[in-house]
Amino acid sequence: MHRNLTQRALIAGAVLAAALLGCGAEPKRQATETLGGVEPVKPVKPVKPAEPEIDGLPGMPPVLDKTDVYAANRSGKLSPVVKDFPSRVYVPNTNSNTVSVIDPKTYEVIETIPVGVQPQHVVPSWDLKTLWVNNNRGHTLTPIDPKTGKAGDPVDVHDPYNLYFTPNGKYAIVMASLDRELVFRDPHTMKPVKTEPVSCYGVNHADFSLDGRYFIVSCEFSGELLKVDTERMKVVGQQKLPFEGAMPQDVKISPDGKTFYVADMMAHGMWVLNGDRFDEPKLLPTGKGCHGLYISRDSHEMYVSNRGEGTVSVFDFAQDKLTKKWRLPDGGSPDMGGVSSDGKVLWLSGRYDSEVYAIDTRTGVQLARIPVGSGPHGLAVYPQPGRYSLGHTGIFR
Repeated sequence: MHRNLTQRALIAGAVLAAALLGCGAEPKRQATETLGGVEPVKPVKPVKPAEPEIDGLPGMPPVLDKTDVYAANRSGKLSPVVKDFPSRVYVPNTNSNTVSVIDPKTYEVIETIPVGVQPQHVVPSWDLKTLWVNNNRGHTLTPIDPKTGKAGDPVDVHDPYNLYFTPNGKYAIVMASLDRELVFRDPHTMKPVKTEPVSCYGVNHADFSLDGRYFIVSCEFSGELLKVDTERMKVVGQQKLPFEGAMPQDVKISPDGKTFYVADMMAHGMWVLNGDRFDEPKLLPTGKGCHGLYISRDSHEMYVSNRGEGTVSVFDFAQDKLTKKWRLPDGGSPDMGGVSSDGKVLWLSGRYDSEVYAIDTRTGVQLARIPVGSGPHGLAVYPQPGRYSLGHTGIFR
């Protein structure tokens, strides 16, 4: 009897101990404890706070990638708006008052469209639905339907040397070069909304900051740069380039949005500056007559046309230096253009040679040399990847 009571007591004690442990009673310390007490609990790794969203221009589509302005421009990323448009190269012939239309598959001119006097650039609209031909001395814009290739009735616009669009699509911006004005207009009717007079001479090319809140403009004939507040439609900065006889041309922002590059055909290189600070730029020599700037589809490189020597320099963003120079085999005057949708071909107009060049972006080999009208200038390769157009011959975001 005594033995059974002892067994029952032992069992009850074990049950009670287990219950206490289950209720949170502290277990016996292990032999692996340090002399000073239990081993400290490893601290929880702090969660990295989410980076703030880009405070973009009101109404602007959200920035896809804060490290790459051109994230929407990858090969194959065609907008549903343009997916059924035939692939064409539209070449404005400044002296012939025509636009040559090239089939990029055959390298042949398949149509010649009469337009106004002195067409300078073919510009995709913000909504990607229209191509606008800038008839500079004819004081008109000729719309072309990229789906049918047919030209519409010209629209009266004074001194339209070049054309851009605000990143929110609210306004078109006419670069009135000889009028010395930036004219903000309705992007569809082209009716003027606000005119911003400028004191520099020859406003011609531009590009926008990552957040779209400002843009940098080159002034060709006075060798100056402007910084313009997009929302206020107002010039907020101006500087003279530190080179006697400077003649700035095309403008492009780096993929990370920190640096602006400005081609200069008289300084024979690119000016490099911080757009936010709008500080004094540094010159990076590329070649004689540095003129056009075009980004590769992977955002790794920028193609720089050197019009005065018939070459194309290749700038590597990661290495921050020029890595290659391609020379056209029979010389030429490579000017403005664009990159094919798949990124494999760089198309450039031959400004003084009445021709267009197709260049392999992997090797630098000339693929074709196509006769066009006289004075070919700001050609547009269309369609291209991207959600919307900021203008010129095709700056897409």
